Amino acid sequence: MTTGSVSPRRADTRRNHERILAAAANALATSGEISFNAIAKQAGVGVGTVYRHFANPEALVIAVYRRELQHLVDVVPDLLARHPPEQAFRTWITEHLVRYMMTKRGLAKALGAAISSHSEMLTKAHEAMRGALSALLEANVEAGTVRRDLEPETVLRALGGLLYLDPSCDWHSPTAKLIDLLWWGMTPSTSG
Repeated sequence: MTTGSVSPRRADTRRNHERILAAAANALATSGEISFNAIAKQAGVGVGTVYRHFANPEALVIAVYRRELQHLVDVVPDLLARHPPEQAFRTWITEHLVRYMMTKRGLAKALGAAISSHSEMLTKAHEAMRGALSALLEANVEAGTVRRDLEPETVLRALGGLLYLDPSCDWHSPTAKLIDLLWWGMTPSTSG
């Protein structure tokens, strides 16, 4: 009997699960399609392994959606601990939110059938994203880099423009321009 350790089989199962989710997120971001065979190949597992983890494409799509959203929320405290508030805000958008938005674009079609049965999940997702953004905005208000009157919901709507980015093209430059425009509108007025 082992104490305090994870069996090699469980660790392997978790690694396979994570590789499948990563491959599915990539497929949704690039093609918007879910093919268990293609995902198994990209994840380096057998197609039977994908089916053992996810009974159907809907279950896989929902798991990807939850994983991507959870990452958006979980990364905020780390970004605020490692960077000044403005840089944390920009990094969250350029390195995390953009990827989520590109994946979500592919997810939108795949989630279409699941929306009616999972509408509560979408509401919770929006609340979680608003919470993550609120933490970033509050840190920037404390640092004096953004206005106190900003509403997270308004900023979230402005960031909706990220949905128009094409993952197959250079999305870095348009993202930087959008952030600069948004940041300019968020900064405190120097004119009094």
